Amino acid sequence: MRGLMRGTALIYSSHNRCNVIHNDYIAQRALRGRDNKRVLFLPMSEAPRDGDELERQEFAYGNFRWFFQFYERFGLEHVPFYWTRDLRREDVDVLWDLLGSSEVVILGGGYSTTGLFRYKQLGALFEGEPGKFGRILHERRQRGLLTVGFSAGADQLCQHLFRRVWDSPGDSDGFGLARDTLVTLHHEPSRNGDLWHAARRMPHCFVFGLPNDSGLNVDWGVLPSGNLWQVYELIVDTTWDDPADALHVKTRQGALIDHFDNTGRHWAFHGGDHIVRITSQDGRYDRAWMTAGG
Repeated sequence: MRGLMRGTALIYSSHNRCNVIHNDYIAQRALRGRDNKRVLFLPMSEAPRDGDELERQEFAYGNFRWFFQFYERFGLEHVPFYWTRDLRREDVDVLWDLLGSSEVVILGGGYSTTGLFRYKQLGALFEGEPGKFGRILHERRQRGLLTVGFSAGADQLCQHLFRRVWDSPGDSDGFGLARDTLVTLHHEPSRNGDLWHAARRMPHCFVFGLPNDSGLNVDWGVLPSGNLWQVYELIVDTTWDDPADALHVKTRQGALIDHFDNTGRHWAFHGGDHIVRITSQDGRYDRAWMTAGG
C-alpha cells in the first residue's frame, strides 16, 4: 500500500464500502493505533422511522459492520453509539470517553441538521456546554487522531453545512476539522453551479464537489509565524466494482473532484493530488499551491 498522508479529518462520499477509502484510510489507520484499534461509529444523523429511534441508526451501522468484521481477526474493534431520547448521564459519559480515546471516529450519514443538533445538544443538556462535542473533536485533531465524516458527517466536519450558502435558517456551523472548507456530497457536474455560488458567497472557504466515491484527507495547524497551514490530499476511489451499483459510483465513470474559486476558475482533481494552503489569522494573506499525483 502506498504511503498516505496522516490526516486528522477524512471527509468523503461513497455509495458502498469502496476499498481505498475504507481499507487504506480507515481500517488500516485504526489497526495502527497506538492506544487502541477501535473505530467508534456514530449514526446520530439518522432520523426516526415510524417513531422508532434506532431502526435507521442500526441499519446505518450494519452497512459498515460487515466490512469491519473482516478486520476483527487483526484486532480491530468497532463500536456503535446510538442516540435516543432516554440517554442518561452515565451513557453520555461513556460517549465522551469513547469519543476522546478511539483511534478513529466516524460521523455517519443521514440528515446533516439532525446530527449536528444532537451532537451539540448532548453537551448542552448534560454538561451545559453546547460546544463540548466539537471541542473533543479538536482535541483529537491536536493529538493526531482521525475523525471521519461520511455523507452528512462530512458536511458536519466542514466549517459550515453547505446549506449556509443558501441562507437556510437554523444552525449551520460545522465542527471545522476541515477548516474554511465546504463540500457537496454525491456530487455531479450538473451541480457545479452550486459550487461556484458557494465560492462567491464564502470566498474564505475552499469549495469541493465530492462524487461517489471520493474524499478529502485533511490536516491543519499553526506555523511559528502564527499563520495557518492546511493540507488536502484528494482521494478518487474506483475500487467498488459491483455491476449492480455501476450507476451510482461516478468515479468509475470518470468523475473527478470539482473545485471552484470565487473568480469562477475551475479545477478537476485526480486521486493523489494535493493542495497546500497558507492563510494569516486575519485572512489578509491567503495562498495555495497544488501538486498533481503527489
